[in-house]
Amino acid sequence: MITAKIRVGVAATLALGVAAALTGCASSDPLDSGSSTSSDSKTIVIGSQQYYSNEIIAELYAQVLEKDGFTVKRSFNIGQREIYIPQLEKGAIDVMPEYSGNLLQYFDKDSDAKTADEIDAALPDALPSGLRVLDEAEATDQDSYTVTKKFSEDNDVTSLADLKNVSDKLTVGANSEFQTRPYGPKGLKSVYGVDVDFKVVEDSGGALTVKALKDDTVQLADIYSADPSIKANDFVSLKDPENLILPQNVIPVVSKKVDDKAAADIDKVSKVLSTDALIELNLKSTVDKEKASEIAKDFLTEKGLL
Repeated sequence: MITAKIRVGVAATLALGVAAALTGCASSDPLDSGSSTSSDSKTIVIGSQQYYSNEIIAELYAQVLEKDGFTVKRSFNIGQREIYIPQLEKGAIDVMPEYSGNLLQYFDKDSDAKTADEIDAALPDALPSGLRVLDEAEATDQDSYTVTKKFSEDNDVTSLADLKNVSDKLTVGANSEFQTRPYGPKGLKSVYGVDVDFKVVEDSGGALTVKALKDDTVQLADIYSADPSIKANDFVSLKDPENLILPQNVIPVVSKKVDDKAAADIDKVSKVLSTDALIELNLKSTVDKEKASEIAKDFLTEKGLL
């Protein structure tokens, strides 16, 4: 599991993202009322990143909550952390599917946690007051430096450490925010001694990113590890022996409005969400072109949660 998350110039991207969050979500926008908190104290607002897989997970949470009698408001495709975290802190969003390592680094850039267990232990103290995480899923969907099979074989590259032996100029394609992430180009230079140029490809590892990689416009691309395009195109996600990219288990981050009953419902989803299951759900979106609501309903029915 490893996302693109969108690059044209950070300031411009965030400005556009905020506009999309506030105007593009129509009735699903938690800020429609103009209040800094959810307008209905009994309504749970569920958000999602601007990433199809994250939307599917958010829909899983929404449907199990609705089955148990909760009123749910969907505010999907509202951008990345720089946009939705402030809304979580204000109480305008109550539930977000997150990714453990990235969430920790957002709040604690100096954390020395490396393993999944260390991240789990560090997250409660790193989160601001009013937010907490629930049980994480086995599923991971993390950023990865991915290359074509031809590039891997021609350059004898299977890990990030091998890149230092490549003499040709290297460019990585990813969302704009990837450039400032701890595991972005600066992190790659710091940990592995590898210099790369950066090209903004704003589709979270989607079709444009895949095309850029196949056309050799970029030699490396940030593609999430649960993206079916990796297997479909016989791409190679490079190993990361120094753990530059932290484990990114799917984990819900929630507000105070999520009580024990609601938390238990969301935890039921995490319990059945494996990496293989997430890849299958993603396939239904990218290949079968099914809607997130349909994908979620079928999965939850199969698992006996609906």
